[in-house]
Amino acid sequence: MTDQQPLHTPRSLIVTFYGAYGRGSADRPAGRPVPIAALIRLLGAVGVDSPSVRSAVSRLKRRGLLVAEPAPDGAAGYGLSAAARQLLDDGDRRVYGRPAGRDTGWLLAVFSVPEEERHKRHLLRSRLSRLGFGTAAPGVWIAPAHVHDETRHTLERLELAPYVDLFKGCHLGFEPTVEAVGRWWDLPALARQHRAFLDAHEPVLHRWARRRALPPQDAYRDYLLALDSWRRLPYADPGLPAGLLPEDWPGVRSAKVFAGLHARLRDAGAGFVEGALSPGRLSP
Repeated sequence: MTDQQPLHTPRSLIVTFYGAYGRGSADRPAGRPVPIAALIRLLGAVGVDSPSVRSAVSRLKRRGLLVAEPAPDGAAGYGLSAAARQLLDDGDRRVYGRPAGRDTGWLLAVFSVPEEERHKRHLLRSRLSRLGFGTAAPGVWIAPAHVHDETRHTLERLELAPYVDLFKGCHLGFEPTVEAVGRWWDLPALARQHRAFLDAHEPVLHRWARRRALPPQDAYRDYLLALDSWRRLPYADPGLPAGLLPEDWPGVRSAKVFAGLHARLRDAGAGFVEGALSPGRLSP
């Protein structure tokens, strides 16, 4: 794990944009295709050039996350696939609804993959790690039980479910749980990731707290960059019970900083998005 905030790649920023603003609203629950010209303008606001946007969109299409759909005016556009929508919906529970360290028990993933399919073993380990699982023993991975639904959806989507058994339970011994958690997860590395997020985005929150006006483009830019950084953290740190973490755990503060930025900037930034999507606002 890196001690620094990851770079904002074009592909990641596009996924972050769709997660924040591209899934519709109460009056448009299915969302709407985003014209490529609008996507270029919206990503340009966070420093991504047009060729990089087009290249990233092509990669996301090949991965089955974006699908080509004409915009209402007939222009070329892109919407989310059903799989991408499920992925983002699952992610909402982590990104916007942190479990606040509550103790829900543990989820065990026990897997066995035949040697002739070892490529699936690598994929399985990679996905469990990205879901926030720690390693309890070879072939036995562990996470807080609240990640069950997302884990099940991920394994089913990747056709890995036949190789895995999931169990829910509690730790009965013999090693004290707080010491076991220190073996299952690299807590110092997780703490460094939280501190890197704070170094990058806590000053942004302080600046916005002193401002009365909320210029839509500025709000959009700062919110999208913060969300792009933050949405990785609830996966690396899956919301371990507070009693098993160090007293000065920086994850508590980083969650509050993101929540503050979300509350202050998300809706203000939507004004810039609506402007970019409005007919007549874009050059052909």
